[in-house]
Amino acid sequence: MGKSNGSAYQGKINMNLVSIRIITGDIARLVDFYERVTGVQADWATEDFAELRTASGTLAIGSTRTVPLFAPGSARPADNHSVIIEFLVDDVDRVHQNLTGFVEDFVNEPTTLPWGNRSLLFRDPDGNLVNFFTPVTPAAIEKFAR
Repeated sequence: MGKSNGSAYQGKINMNLVSIRIITGDIARLVDFYERVTGVQADWATEDFAELRTASGTLAIGSTRTVPLFAPGSARPADNHSVIIEFLVDDVDRVHQNLTGFVEDFVNEPTTLPWGNRSLLFRDPDGNLVNFFTPVTPAAIEKFAR
């Protein structure tokens, strides 16, 4: 893949990816889904916004009522066709067994991919792609060593 020839920023900028936010028409349903598949309890800021915090990042979930606060019409629920939300898990095969019967839309069964991760791809209730993966080759294990 191509490398950038430079940065849009001049000088050093401190930056850290903090969260990914999903906009949904049914926040209670989506928060419940993610609590169940991740085992992480959501922190609710308001009835329209909740966060599931992990050691390395946060999955934020906002209702459609939050969109106008940013810019009216700037985000639409259940309309993602390009982003995969990824979670590193200790044992993707065990997670798959635990989610069977709860997750309704598995895209694939656990599969070892060419870059060394064993991956389970499924859709959340809004159709967003979710990837739970476990590194299994020495290079992948080293890359994600905690």
